Amino acid sequence: MSRVVCRNCSRGSMCFLWLLAFAWIVPAVRGADHPNIVLILADDLGYGDLGCYGHPVAKTPNIDQLAKQGVRFTQHYSNGPECSPTRTALLTGRYQQRVGGLECAIGTGNVGRYDDAIRLAEQHDLGLPVGQAVLPGTLKEVGYSCGVFGKWHLGYEPKFNPMEYGWDEFFGYLGGNVHYFNHRETSDVHVLFDGRQPVTREGYMTHLITDESIAFIKKQRDKPFFAYVSHECPHFPFQGPKDESKVVTKENWMELNAKTYVAMLEDLDSEVGRLLTAIDQAGVAKNTVVVFVSDNGGFAGAGNMGPLRGSKSTTFEGGIRVPLIIRWPDRIEPNQTSDQVSATFDLTKSFLSLAGADLPEDQLDGFDVIKHIVQKSDDVSRTLFWRGRRGDRAWSAVRDGDMKYVHKREGGSSEEWLFDLSKDISESNDLAIKRSPKLMRLGKSLADWDADVKPSR
Repeated sequence: MSRVVCRNCSRGSMCFLWLLAFAWIVPAVRGADHPNIVLILADDLGYGDLGCYGHPVAKTPNIDQLAKQGVRFTQHYSNGPECSPTRTALLTGRYQQRVGGLECAIGTGNVGRYDDAIRLAEQHDLGLPVGQAVLPGTLKEVGYSCGVFGKWHLGYEPKFNPMEYGWDEFFGYLGGNVHYFNHRETSDVHVLFDGRQPVTREGYMTHLITDESIAFIKKQRDKPFFAYVSHECPHFPFQGPKDESKVVTKENWMELNAKTYVAMLEDLDSEVGRLLTAIDQAGVAKNTVVVFVSDNGGFAGAGNMGPLRGSKSTTFEGGIRVPLIIRWPDRIEPNQTSDQVSATFDLTKSFLSLAGADLPEDQLDGFDVIKHIVQKSDDVSRTLFWRGRRGDRAWSAVRDGDMKYVHKREGGSSEEWLFDLSKDISESNDLAIKRSPKLMRLGKSLADWDADVKPSR
């Protein structure tokens, strides 16, 4: 900032100090008329895991009511079929492939699971580079207070601690999953942090995440805020809120119990209800956009994908099509259902737009889906791409309009499928056997996209 001397005052240094103070005030003023944003991100929640999406057993009245108060999407996709990839797309607003090393969930203890990720882990560089994230930094520039609570999963190294990205508050764990009661990984590594400091807490992880989120909202109620509520539930280990005495070890960490899974879903719903009540009590509900979404499809055998084929880690619909609910009182009409095709990084674009933040279009890959709903625009055709890697296996896909091409490569073999989702949501009628021009066109489109999203490191 240049030093400015007032023509009417010889004490230029005091004017300089006043201008410096004003520079800090301006963002807060700019953000004053923009809505608060609360993003609730569930972990491994299948497309059909909520009552309002057709779960036959789980009772989720609070989330169902949230859907009635706003809009429920039927064709929303996670950017990745696993955790870290989708979270990368959320924070960057771009395809995660552009970053490098984050096309697969980071393994417990900071393990890379495919060649690029292994290389970066060896260099102590496996995580999301701070300079590539637009959240929360861009929101803070226009006056928002920003807090993240719960699962991080974007790097274990100190340089990837959430506080390095500009979050005002962080409470949660660094890796992909922890014991719900002792908050440790299978390796027994301590990964629970408050800011940059490791901490010990008592309580069920889902409840602790809600507690910290509510405290943040109460504290920030008088200025614009962004609360990223990043739940562990219903990711394994499968432990309900009454399972504190259940022995969970590395050997049975992923052992599934159907009743426990439902208990976890219903408890998550209760915690969402508690958070929504806190928003009401803080007097900010009318000017708060609440978003509920999942980071990828359900875990095989656990999540209910409804009519969809596949599960987490695949690019079939069950691995990437997820629930999305958005409520914004007085701006989004209640009781809506939207068939607009959307993806995680569309939320990033939407949040920045809501906040009045300006970023060049070429810095974001998403689409302002909240604006689309508010303006009651006609649905638009989208072309979206996916690629997830683990070991020598790669799942890819492209959706162009209603046509979807899926490709799997593993070792020296490959498989491909072609579906018309307008007629075949369950992806049971493979059109690839006809070797149609559509198959060739979508295959080439995917190859062109592959070349365009070369990683930056």
